[in-house]
Amino acid sequence: MYIILLGAPGAGKGTQAVMLVDKMKLVQVASGDLFRKALQQETALGKKAKAYMEKGQLVPDEITIQMVLERLEAPDVNNGAILDGFPRNLKQAKALDKALAKQSRAIDKVINIKVLEEEVIRRLGGRWICRNCQAPYNEVDSPPKVKGKCDRCGGELYQRADDNPTTIKKRLEIYLKETSPLIDYYKKAGKLVEVISEGGPEAVNKKILTALR
Repeated sequence: MYIILLGAPGAGKGTQAVMLVDKMKLVQVASGDLFRKALQQETALGKKAKAYMEKGQLVPDEITIQMVLERLEAPDVNNGAILDGFPRNLKQAKALDKALAKQSRAIDKVINIKVLEEEVIRRLGGRWICRNCQAPYNEVDSPPKVKGKCDRCGGELYQRADDNPTTIKKRLEIYLKETSPLIDYYKKAGKLVEVISEGGPEAVNKKILTALR
């Protein structure tokens, strides 16, 4: 099963992806994680993406598409994946559909997680990420059991440089302009399901699982 998680930055896509991986035994393919790994390893694609990420801008389609499609060719993704942060626009969505079709595969469901702007700013302002496994935490909604330490692997938690109010608003503007048309695209394809992000991560996860079933 191939699932796409849509939603503005801070909507909870990363948290939901981790929960779905555990419950559905699928592989999480997060474009943000791929970029950060490429940056750490200083790959050619990573260096190209760095300037855009530091400014809170979207990485150009050509770089993003190449990085994600390479990941989807790995053996561990043969039985399905949860796509988090990709596609972000119609060009990426069509490139994804074309690549999957060549392998006789297709996207099964697209979950659009809806959240208010003020809630996004509140969430991202308190967000922490594990340096090792990229598991997300939030000081208010889902804090780690031990401050500064990942529950899953014990790794160090850090805050992203672009998780500040000014950059967050810029990221939201970019999202609304370039990503929102995907909602209509997948709605016309009969694959879109909208879920309101309220009631905490577990409540949202139950809504998503119900929609997938």
